[in-house]
Amino acid sequence: MELIAGNPAAPRTDGTRTAAHGAPAPGETVRGGPGDRARGSLLGLAVGDALGAPAENMRPSEIRRRWGRIEGFVSDDPAGTDDTEYAIFSGLLLARHGSALTVSHVERAWRLWIADLDEGPFRGAGFSERGTLENLRRGLAAPISAQHRHAWSDGLAMRAAPFGVFAAGRPAEAARLVAVDGRVSHEGEGIYGGQAVAAGVAAAMTGAGVTSVIAAALSAVPMDSWTARSLRRAVTAARRPYPDRLTMERAVRSAVVVGGYPWTDLAPEAVGLAFGAFAAARGDFRTAVLTAVNMGRDADTTAAVAGALAGALHGASAIPRPWAEAIGPVRGSCLPSMRGYHVLDIAELLTPAEADERKGHPAPGPGGGAPPPGEAVGDSAGHRDIRADAPAVRP
Repeated sequence: MELIAGNPAAPRTDGTRTAAHGAPAPGETVRGGPGDRARGSLLGLAVGDALGAPAENMRPSEIRRRWGRIEGFVSDDPAGTDDTEYAIFSGLLLARHGSALTVSHVERAWRLWIADLDEGPFRGAGFSERGTLENLRRGLAAPISAQHRHAWSDGLAMRAAPFGVFAAGRPAEAARLVAVDGRVSHEGEGIYGGQAVAAGVAAAMTGAGVTSVIAAALSAVPMDSWTARSLRRAVTAARRPYPDRLTMERAVRSAVVVGGYPWTDLAPEAVGLAFGAFAAARGDFRTAVLTAVNMGRDADTTAAVAGALAGALHGASAIPRPWAEAIGPVRGSCLPSMRGYHVLDIAELLTPAEADERKGHPAPGPGGGAPPPGEAVGDSAGHRDIRADAPAVRP
């Protein structure tokens, strides 16, 4: 499939490559440029995802009983979830098609890179993705493929950051493109959640202040939508004075959480909590991500979104180095076809003008990053090399 045809993930002919863990490398543009903010946003997403994964679907009281307050990785082997892998998937698709992306491109990618490659249990994915795959495998096409019980989930919001990175400074374009991506899997509030995140990241990529980032997010969705109402309530609650952090987090949760509802992946709720954490932290990366994690609920997604916003606002240097260095290429635990990609590869693909200015870095290969076409991905156990044998499908 020509999702990566011409292969945007292959080594550049001049041998350029991003530095290993978001750290500046010789010849790179200065801190705060588009490339730095792109790395900050997508690495911030992956860090938030990995930090929040152990607390997913937990109440704050459960988090406190188990860990006290989460202040860093609570796993010896931190890793991202479907949030990071789907963001990489959408980022690769966006890098291939850019502003010419269509629903047909997205549907083909879902069919050939996900549905046709995994007939067994769909590991580590949300209900919206499961419902979409069931519909696609039944022969349904977009937008009907998005007509299932969980079209309002945060599955689009979790993969929306690459669209904001690509459309830096153009929130409306970021919102348009993420809606194109989302029409295969989401409807209504599920689409609105993705649009709010993409537009917010697009504004943050230009260094807009926290208030402007929130305004951009709200401008992308209907003002009377559940998503907009939740976002406004969360941000309003987050900006009030409180005696301590715990009281603030309780207030933000109370402003948006649907009490007693069993599923935590509601897009309006997750997006509201993420922007509430971002607002409470005044954009500070560490505070925003940890606030999102400790509020529980769909903690991997809320922390991933908060991390993408704060990372885009401040760049990769805002992410604590131990956290950044813990993020490796994704393992394909949810999407086997994405195994071996690193979020920094996607950041480079989405900021090609800046990447082309970097000289003298080693080409990606077995030591990290996306390998060249035909090179084996993963270990020696016979994992399929999707870059070598994916069928060609012209746009």
